[in-house]
Amino acid sequence: MVRLKLSIKAELENVTNLVPASDDFEYFFQVKCTSCNEPHPKFVSLNRKEGYEVSGGKGSKANFVWRCGLCKRESSAKFELATPVQPYTSANTQFQPLLVVECRGLEFTGFDPRGIWKCVGESGTVFPEVDLSDGEWNDYDEKAALPVGISDIQSEWSRA
Repeated sequence: MVRLKLSIKAELENVTNLVPASDDFEYFFQVKCTSCNEPHPKFVSLNRKEGYEVSGGKGSKANFVWRCGLCKRESSAKFELATPVQPYTSANTQFQPLLVVECRGLEFTGFDPRGIWKCVGESGTVFPEVDLSDGEWNDYDEKAALPVGISDIQSEWSRA
C-alpha cells in the first residue's frame, strides 16, 4: 500500500479557498498499474461517497477498484478519510496539498480539475458554482467591484 498526496496550484485572482463544491464531487485521475506499468488510456473517476467491494479483501471496500487491461491484476484506491480535502488558498501560486489517497497495486499520475468547485472572493462573497471544465474560470465580485478568476491549474502527485 502506498499513500499518494495530490497537490494543486493555480493562479487565483481576488479569490481564495478553492475547494470542490460538494462531498460527492467526481475526481478525475489518470491511473497506471504498478505491476506492469501499463497506463489506463482514459481518465477514471473517483467519488468519496461511493464504495466498492475489493475481491479477496474480506469485506473491505474502496472508492475505486480496477482490473488492469494488460496483466489483469486487480487494484484499488480509497480516499484517506482522516485527511479531509484542503482548500487551496495560495496567492503566491505554490503547490498545496488537496487530498490523500491510499493505493494498492496502482498509482495515480494525473489530475483533471473538471467539475464544479467553490471559492470565496476577497469581499467574502461565496462563488458556489465555479466550473473548471475548461481549465479556467472568470467572474465579477460585485461587492468588491473586482474581477475574479482562476487559471493555470496544475497538479502533482507525491508520496504522503
